[in-house]
Amino acid sequence: MRRRGVAVFLLLGFLFCIATFSLTGCGASNTVSAAARTPSHSGEEVIRVAKQFGLVYAPLMVAEKVDFFSKYGLKVEWVTLGSGGAVREAMASGKIDAAFMGIPPFLIGWDKSLDAKIASGYTVCPIKLVTYDPDIKSLADFKPEHKIALPSPGSVQHILLAMALEKQLGNGKALDDNLVALPHPDGMQAMLAKKDVAAHFTTPPYLNEELKQPGYHVVLDGFEAYGGEFNFNVLLVTRSYHDHHPVGYAAFIMGLNEAVNWVNEHKKETAKLLASEFNISEEELYRQLTGRGINFTTAPYGLLGFSEFMKRAGYISKVPSDLSEIAWENVLALVGKSEGSTSAFERMQGIR
Repeated sequence: MRRRGVAVFLLLGFLFCIATFSLTGCGASNTVSAAARTPSHSGEEVIRVAKQFGLVYAPLMVAEKVDFFSKYGLKVEWVTLGSGGAVREAMASGKIDAAFMGIPPFLIGWDKSLDAKIASGYTVCPIKLVTYDPDIKSLADFKPEHKIALPSPGSVQHILLAMALEKQLGNGKALDDNLVALPHPDGMQAMLAKKDVAAHFTTPPYLNEELKQPGYHVVLDGFEAYGGEFNFNVLLVTRSYHDHHPVGYAAFIMGLNEAVNWVNEHKKETAKLLASEFNISEEELYRQLTGRGINFTTAPYGLLGFSEFMKRAGYISKVPSDLSEIAWENVLALVGKSEGSTSAFERMQGIR
């Protein structure tokens, strides 16, 4: 009872912060299905959340097995989708209330009036373009027949590739005809079979499995293409859910933080829980969970760093003039509490 009392106290404090910002005006909300507005039979708030594939989603996969939310009065309904584009469509149609996706696909949605904002940063992780072809040592070595697997057009992989191509070849769209849209598990299987694709732009554990194979090597590192660290994914929450379900919104943010902290403090237990999900041994998954470049964190990195390039390259028609256009009040408050408003804003943009 004492633990639940502390949880409720923290939730009420968070709700007060949200209410303070909400009273200044949140704008019109979209019409959503009754399921998004109706509490469960137990009286809990309900939130429908989409995630995708990869080790980056380990805290969310753990959260499906270990309950971090009910003590805050929240029931989470999880949905797994194959790409940021699919997630964006589900959110736009009112089928989900919240989602984890890359910053570039979110910016594409925002540019097309997707009524959602960033509610949290989410995880920094390695992302690399891998090939088994010994003749491909750089982006300039790709020929028309060399197909590149990535989740979808407009994905973070696609934009990172375009950024690197602009720097190296002067044309960010030079390899667009080489791209094949495949979810990460399918891309890895095609790579291991050396069939249909010559390269795969991916993340752990698929990245690690490919690089274990003889002759497989990295052509492009995502951090180098971007010029620093960035959130591989961010959490988005629709305006409708944010405005009409402040209790559910606050509960999900708090539960997410607990899930991330639990994974950071229980890597071996996480490996035991999820090894079968990734079809690898507990020892191998633990090695990857503790590997270099993996940072399970809800801190925001690089929220605006893609936007200028994406506008210049024609992926979006405008850029956010201020972080408040794309982020909810708790993210803005986090930036405000960082050391020095200018340096904090620059860190949000990914400037180093």
